[in-house]
Amino acid sequence: MEDKIVCITGASSGIGWATAKAFANQNARLILCGRRKEKLVELQKQLNVDSIQLVFDVRERKAVFEAFESLPDSWKQITILINNAGNAHGIDPVQTASIDDWDAMIDGNVKGLMYVTKAVLPKMVEVKKGQIINLGSIAGKEVYPNGSVYCSSKFAVDAFTSGLRIDLNPYKIRVGAIHPGLVETEFSQVRFKGNTDRAEKVYKGIEALSAEDIADAILYMANTPERVNIADLVILPTQQANAYVQNRDS
Repeated sequence: MEDKIVCITGASSGIGWATAKAFANQNARLILCGRRKEKLVELQKQLNVDSIQLVFDVRERKAVFEAFESLPDSWKQITILINNAGNAHGIDPVQTASIDDWDAMIDGNVKGLMYVTKAVLPKMVEVKKGQIINLGSIAGKEVYPNGSVYCSSKFAVDAFTSGLRIDLNPYKIRVGAIHPGLVETEFSQVRFKGNTDRAEKVYKGIEALSAEDIADAILYMANTPERVNIADLVILPTQQANAYVQNRDS
C-alpha cells in the first residue's frame, strides 16, 4: 500500500475511522473525507502517514465536486476509493415514517455515493487503473420489517456497484462491495436519534461485528493481486443468519 492514495468517505467515525487506521498501518497516503472537521483532525493526529482532509457532506453535490477539484495535483490520482459514508434514520413502517428521514437516507446512501464516485472516476479512467469499494449492507440483500427505505437505499448501492463494474470493465478498474450485518458503531445512535436505550437493544445478547472487522475485510479486498476483484462480500456476526434472524443470548 505504500505510496498508494486511498480516499475514504465517512472517515470521522466508525468503519471509516477504523479503515483509515488499517490502511495507515500499511503506509498508504490517505484522503480523509467527512463532515466533522474536528474529528478528522483528531484522526490525523493518530496516523503516522501522509494524509489530507476534505470536509464536505456527500449529500451536497456542489460541495463534493469542489472538494475533489481542490485537491493538490499530487493527490488527484486516487488509487482506491472507499465509499463508506452513509446513514440510517428511523425504523418505521412506510405509513408512519418521516419523509425527511427518507430524503436523508436516499441523499446520503445513494446520491452521495454516486456523486463521490463521479468526482473521482475521470483520473482512474484516464490511466485505466484503480479500485472502488462500496459499503453496502445485508439490508441491501434482504428486506426487513420497518426498514423499507433504508433497505431500498442499500439495494440501490448493490445495483449501482454491479452496473459500475460493467461500465468500468474496459478500463480494468476493480469494483466491489462489502455488505456487513450487525456492526457495533454509532450507527444505531444515529438511526434512533440519540435514544441510547433503543440503540443498545440492537446489540443486546449478540456479539456484533466491530468496525475493525470490516476494516480488515476492506483491506483484504484492496490487497488482492490486480488480476483479482472481490466483487461482492457479505460478512455477518456468527450469531446472525440473515438480515432479521439472530441467535441472541438470553
